[in-house]
Amino acid sequence: MKFMLFVCVDKAAYEGEPQKPVEPDEPMPWADDLDAAGIRLHGDELSPYHAATTVRLRGGEVVLGDGPFAETKEVIAGYDIIDCADLEEAVKIAARHPVAEYGVIEIRPFRG
Repeated sequence: MKFMLFVCVDKAAYEGEPQKPVEPDEPMPWADDLDAAGIRLHGDELSPYHAATTVRLRGGEVVLGDGPFAETKEVIAGYDIIDCADLEEAVKIAARHPVAEYGVIEIRPFRG
């Protein structure tokens, strides 16, 4: 089964800390281990939430908005797509994610 892991962090902490992008050669043990096992299919950090653009179609007209769609305490800082046996395995993998200690990892299965 394929799952999307949304890596969420507290908005106040996210805004308070300068965001250091991960360098391509920088070791990331959690991701490196899952990549080597063929479980992690893709993942990346996202630009800051305030760089988001929302798109709506209203009355046949495209309406653009700035920032995230919903006002929340947490923001999505990144994502990972994993392929594992079931939700139980996905939970174990998400619990090992380094952000799980101070943020939230939301797990969603793909349809189909």
